[in-house]
Amino acid sequence: MVTDQLMGQARKLLPNMSGTRLRMARGIGAALLIAALFYYPVGMLITHTIDDDAAYQAPAALLPEGGSRAVAMAAALIQREVDVHRWVANDPFFLPPSALDNMPNFQQGIVSALARFAFELTDQIGRTRGTSQTDVDLQEAAGQLQYPGNIWVFDISTSMAPTTTSEARYRKAARSLRSYNQRLADGKAVFERRADNLLSTLDRFALDMGSSSANLDRHIAENAGDLIDTHGDDVFYGIKGQSYAYYLIIRELGLDFERLLSERELTNAWAKMLESLRITAELSPLVVVNGRPDSQVLPSHLAAQGFYLLRARTKLREITNILLK
Repeated sequence: MVTDQLMGQARKLLPNMSGTRLRMARGIGAALLIAALFYYPVGMLITHTIDDDAAYQAPAALLPEGGSRAVAMAAALIQREVDVHRWVANDPFFLPPSALDNMPNFQQGIVSALARFAFELTDQIGRTRGTSQTDVDLQEAAGQLQYPGNIWVFDISTSMAPTTTSEARYRKAARSLRSYNQRLADGKAVFERRADNLLSTLDRFALDMGSSSANLDRHIAENAGDLIDTHGDDVFYGIKGQSYAYYLIIRELGLDFERLLSERELTNAWAKMLESLRITAELSPLVVVNGRPDSQVLPSHLAAQGFYLLRARTKLREITNILLK
């Protein structure tokens, strides 16, 4: 009897889960389960963007009259990938874009090419001939673009304290590039349109492409034909992003150095080189397959990408050989 009374009192303390309340609890539970199941896929679908628009132009607001078109393009690409499409390479695990694979590799490939360009601006084009003086804005931009792309608010591998995120660094680089371009338009900065400066810059771009080609070759040699190659698309989209950024930067450099190219009769060679680079940047298979190069069934998208990349690099070398003369 005492036990029954105690059990009755205990049941009174429990929430009434009968009838309407029970159905409501089940409905809430089902809604939470559905939300959890759709959270990552929907978030990934909304965020995922591989923007390889070869006709892309820098907004007019980023190109002051008398400024460099290539510098404006570099600033525009940073702004587009960080603030318009959203930088995803450093998203923590609890955000849906952290599960994306191709987009972060594409974005980091873009920044790697922009970092090389910013370094060449600092060391060659934006530097007064015969002096060791470097432009402060260009030096700042080059340094910020060297920052890894996967750093979030916290980087526990180095410290438990909050740190500067990758996108904050890249925004700072874009501001420095815009500042330099405005000073250039105002006649307070240097942009040396000399053949030796263009030659040195293109040489460095060609070396970078050669390094990417070697990475492709190594990955194909070690993994071609594997049933599951989880890193093949990482390599492919990293090089795709790099090639895309180089295509746009070199296209705009052609306009910055238009007079020089015309004097050296390089206009046609420049256009053919850009065409090869454009094809490299626009390769976009539904699924990246790393089949054997001689496969009859499964194509090797990495080998195809490597072919066009090397063709663009070869044409780039032809141009630099002419500039040497």
